[in-house]
Amino acid sequence: MEERYRLMINGGVLSPGELKYICEAAEGLGLDAISFGSRQDIIFPEKIDESKFCQFDKIQFVKPKRDGVENIASSYVSAEILPSTSWLTSDRYLYVLEQFKHKPKLRINVIDPKQRLVPLFTGNVNFIASEHEDYWYLYLRLPGWKNTEIYPALIYSWDIDRIELAIENILIEEPETMETVFELVSDAVDTNNRTVDKPLEVPFYPFPYYEGMNRIGTDRYWLGLYWRNNRYDIKFLKAMCDLCSDNKIGKISITPWKSFIVKGIPLHSKLNWEKLLGKFGINVRHSMLEMNWHVPVNDKEALSLKKYLVTNFDQNDISTYGLTFGITSYDSDTYNFTSIVIEKNRQPKTVGNFTIRDTYNLLYAKDFDPNTREYIMHVQDVDMVELPGLLMELSKLYFEQLGVEKETETLPETQKEREEEEVYQCSDCKTVYCETYGDITQDIAPNTPFENLPSTYECSVCEAPKHSFEKKTFQILPNS
Repeated sequence: MEERYRLMINGGVLSPGELKYICEAAEGLGLDAISFGSRQDIIFPEKIDESKFCQFDKIQFVKPKRDGVENIASSYVSAEILPSTSWLTSDRYLYVLEQFKHKPKLRINVIDPKQRLVPLFTGNVNFIASEHEDYWYLYLRLPGWKNTEIYPALIYSWDIDRIELAIENILIEEPETMETVFELVSDAVDTNNRTVDKPLEVPFYPFPYYEGMNRIGTDRYWLGLYWRNNRYDIKFLKAMCDLCSDNKIGKISITPWKSFIVKGIPLHSKLNWEKLLGKFGINVRHSMLEMNWHVPVNDKEALSLKKYLVTNFDQNDISTYGLTFGITSYDSDTYNFTSIVIEKNRQPKTVGNFTIRDTYNLLYAKDFDPNTREYIMHVQDVDMVELPGLLMELSKLYFEQLGVEKETETLPETQKEREEEEVYQCSDCKTVYCETYGDITQDIAPNTPFENLPSTYECSVCEAPKHSFEKKTFQILPNS
């Protein structure tokens, strides 16, 4: 598959003016749509005329594998709308990201461990916020390393760029151990490191629903947009950028799930945004069944497999709340960051003129949490027709383990034998209210019973009233 041109978007954050210029450049190159990548970058999804690049001097077109350039990923997109580390504000992200003046050769992540939308450990160099203000854990998985390892010091915010650059520079010496990296970086850079005084804690949250118009506080909204074919219409994007400018919205954020989020939409402008979506026929009510997938860009076979599996889930009324799925292949050079991975096997070499069916492996993350970085093989070498049933089996196993885990941690001994868990689901858009997690978007604390919610409570996604929620039950295994 031919590698497409990409635009590196630092931290997945850009201004409406920058996005509009990119859209105009894409139009000038004969495109009617752009796509997003899993590293929060922008992809030109079709072949383009390279001789016209000089007309757009503000853009650097790259092919990462050819040019050795990588994008910086960040969880800026989650600030203000998802659980977060108290000191890690939107402004703090921007200050850190603006340090990077060089073109990174390694994959860099700048991440808040308390959010769930952006994976923590998919970079070669992963800066993960600690509880100490302006200090970060550093986890490395350098080229050739099989495992991710922790750097033996916390990194100061204003040293991040210099330390990452020092790591790139010492790669020539092929460091084999973390101890070697630490010694070489310490010799090369004068830093304000701090001692690692406790292990990194990554709380478990279900994967969030990130689409539609959602409230922030009482007077603002954020809008998440997802298009299932990952081809975002340029005319719509340009009109949206103009509306952002009218509303004095300074930033647009790309997610790793090939979607984007606009934060800070004023209450008085909500109707204008709804009119814009309606004018272009934009659907903002996709099911979580299809939004929680990581599928390679421009891979028609993978997209077809996803559609087949999602259709089967939908027909069987299977819940995937909190789960994420990834489709990959034997020759993929990317790290898994989903709860469940569907891996296509290499076909054996054949003699003669006959066809061999594709087979797949199914893996799932320990505790169904991709941040554990530990994957368990569920089945191997199965046909495509077997996948729906096996994925449904894993989905049920997830809910069983989720119930057991939570009850073991929080319930008295006499209550550990419960066999069912109750949630409340919006009958309009299928959003789930789980008492264990509360509702961060409306300041509802964890472990708040549904009955205790105020009568004015509304669905955080579609604003349906409280009485629109229906009690649902799923089975869990007793603790053994």
